[in-house]
Amino acid sequence: MDAPEGESGPRGFGFPRGARITRTLEIRALFRRGKRRKTRHLDVFVSPSPVAHARLGIVVPKHKRGIVERNLLKRRLREAGRRLVLPAFAEAGVALDVMLRARPEAYGAGFQALCDELAELVGELCSRGR
Repeated sequence: MDAPEGESGPRGFGFPRGARITRTLEIRALFRRGKRRKTRHLDVFVSPSPVAHARLGIVVPKHKRGIVERNLLKRRLREAGRRLVLPAFAEAGVALDVMLRARPEAYGAGFQALCDELAELVGELCSRGR
């Protein structure tokens, strides 16, 4: 079955542009105004979203690591956010901006450990948002 014209793949598996926080000013503002939550591998900044849906941003500092390790960590966090954070907020009807900033310990964490941390955090945030 072919995708309808103008669509490139199955729906629901992307990380839509509207759900991303990419502008430097938005990132800095979120760091300033957002409430910080620390996990073992991440600093998570959360603030009410100025738009009607949840958005996600990811910051991975170098922490004296190479570009290959950094890109791997970025891909892991993006996938965890796409699979766990955004769908959970959409299902709960919570409109929050979430910025994930990797701590140095995150470079040694596996994908499942990052997912478990985010799932626990999202559960807390969704229960408070209701």
